[in-house]
Amino acid sequence: MKNLSLHKFWWLGIPLLLIIAQIAIETLCNEQTKEILLQEGGLHENLQAVVMVVSVILASLLVKRVQGLGLKLWFGIAALASFYIAGEELSWGQWIFHWSTPEEWAAINDQNETNLHNTSSWFDQKPQTLLQIGILVGGLIIPLLKIFKPDSLPKKFNAIYGDYHLIPTALIALLLKLIDTLSGIFHWHFFWRISEILELYMFCFVALYLLYMLKKHKNPETN
Repeated sequence: MKNLSLHKFWWLGIPLLLIIAQIAIETLCNEQTKEILLQEGGLHENLQAVVMVVSVILASLLVKRVQGLGLKLWFGIAALASFYIAGEELSWGQWIFHWSTPEEWAAINDQNETNLHNTSSWFDQKPQTLLQIGILVGGLIIPLLKIFKPDSLPKKFNAIYGDYHLIPTALIALLLKLIDTLSGIFHWHFFWRISEILELYMFCFVALYLLYMLKKHKNPETN
C-alpha cells in the first residue's frame, strides 16, 4: 500500500500540488511576493533548473541502461537538451555567482544575461514549441491511444511510449499554454507571470517522462 501511494504521488500528486500551490500564490500573495518568486533568477526559475538537472541524471542513467543505438541516442539527446535548459535557466552560473554580462554579449541579449535563449527565437520560442508538441503527442495523444486504440500505435516505438501516468502533467501544461495564449488575446491575466509557470510544468513533464522510462526499462535484458 505504501509503494502504491508513493507511485501515485509522483505522477498525480506532484502536478496537482504544484498547480494548487501556484493558484494559492496568485490569490493570496501580494505583488511584491509574486515578483520575488517569479522574477528572473527567482524561486521558480531556480526550481526549473533543479528539475532539469534531475532530468540530466535520469536521462544519463537511461543511456547506460537501455540496449540499442536508437534508444541510447534518444535518451542521449534528452540528456543534452536537459543540460542545455538547466544551464540556460541559471544563465550558466550568472544567477549563482552574480557576474556581469560582457558588453559585447549584452548588446545581443535582450535581458542582459549570459545565455543563448534571449538572443534568438531559435534558442527559445522554437525549441519551446517543439517541446509543447512533444507534450501534446507524448503526454496526451499516445497515452490515450494506448488506452482506447492500442493497435493503432507502431509497436517498434513501444520502448519510448509513455502511458496514462503522464496525462495529468501534460494536461495541466497544455491548459497553461492555452491560458497564456488567451491572456495575450484578451489582455486578462490571472497568473502574474505565466511563462515561468508554464516552463516549470513543461520541464516537470520531461523529468516525469524520464522517470517513467527508467521504471519501464528497469531490466535492460528485456528491452
